[in-house]
Amino acid sequence: MESNIAIKVNNLGKAYRIGLREEKSETLIDAVMKSLRKPFENFRNLTNLRKFKNDMGEEDIFWANRNISFDVKEGEVLGIIGKNGAGKSTLLKLLSRITEPTEGRIEIYGNVSSLLEVGTGFNPELTGKENIYLNGTILGLTKKEVDERYDEIVEFSGIEQFIETPVKRYSSGMKVRLAFAVAAHLDPEILIIDEVLAVGDAEFQKKCLGKVQSVASKEGRTVLFVSHDMAAIKNLCTRAILLQRGKIVADGAPAEVVDYYLKNAALVNEKPHDLNTALRKGSGKFRVTDMEFLNGKLEEVTALESGMDLNIKVYYKCYEKPVNPVINIIIKNSLQVEVVNLLSRISHYGVIKLQEEGFVICHIPKFPLMPGRYSIDVFLKYDFELTDKLEDVITFDVEKGDFYGTGKLIDSMKNGVLVDHSWKIDEQ
Repeated sequence: MESNIAIKVNNLGKAYRIGLREEKSETLIDAVMKSLRKPFENFRNLTNLRKFKNDMGEEDIFWANRNISFDVKEGEVLGIIGKNGAGKSTLLKLLSRITEPTEGRIEIYGNVSSLLEVGTGFNPELTGKENIYLNGTILGLTKKEVDERYDEIVEFSGIEQFIETPVKRYSSGMKVRLAFAVAAHLDPEILIIDEVLAVGDAEFQKKCLGKVQSVASKEGRTVLFVSHDMAAIKNLCTRAILLQRGKIVADGAPAEVVDYYLKNAALVNEKPHDLNTALRKGSGKFRVTDMEFLNGKLEEVTALESGMDLNIKVYYKCYEKPVNPVINIIIKNSLQVEVVNLLSRISHYGVIKLQEEGFVICHIPKFPLMPGRYSIDVFLKYDFELTDKLEDVITFDVEKGDFYGTGKLIDSMKNGVLVDHSWKIDEQ
């Protein structure tokens, strides 16, 4: 064992049992028997959670992480990147001891401070001040040591006016401000940060990133950093790993790993041949079964151009009578930043009426995206109930096009939105 190792992970894996769609009972007797068997089935599944076999292929088992091995040296800033659902947050929860691994081993040398979710580690009934001292105690600091850091924590958080207020009355932004200030200033040997900084405003995010850089470079502490901000990964981290479907597929210099990630995004997120087998969330009452891109003549296309007449065709199936159904299509750029939000509740007049199964078409008369790589998330709802959520269901490229009708192709701008506009020239 090298003396400068802070974290050692060997063959780490985390499996979950996921709910499967139940078959409806055809008779009253079947329904009664099923309700009687259910508690015993649940108990059996619960007791078997630690008995996963390496070759087990049960359909109700999902491996969030699998076969993960890596070392992190003291003072290293490790960036962890990957698409949503790749297993980044699960990995951090395992390293933070919030959840236990199904298989493998984690060795951590030093105390850990984690900033994973808004409000994590806070007692909502206690004030901000009381939570500062509570977190310091958990990290093994004495009251005197917390006293020495208290003023700096409060000043950094910027919420001095509310420090004596119970945390349950804080906004999400205030919780993040205080949580980061506490995590970064109580001298943890290992600091673990998930994508929670996106909740704060731009000025505070910049302040936090500066502190991370200072903690790592000047104080020599180990930092694990999950972010969709590729620029931050390149600038802050000394090393990066890329997760794909719960496994490490790239490990090395941040710039090289980020470039590999962006260039291979399409390979990581090809559209599943059968969306019904895709990892998804929601009640399942209203689901996507397929998607297509169509041109203005409703012909299927694979190449998209800026300015084209585009139709996005979403095939669906309703498993229960629809109540105020809503379709939401979100387009994100290669850095996972949302650039287009198409929401039927806002743009469609009246309530959408659906059959048991069929399709809806979202028409975009002048596709406004600049050349680049994009991906699509789809959300389906009945009223305000989430029935289906598919992230990165399709990855596609937008090619140069004559968006403005001037005969000039867009080729100097990337990853953004084009705005139809005109110029009036004063010729006097």
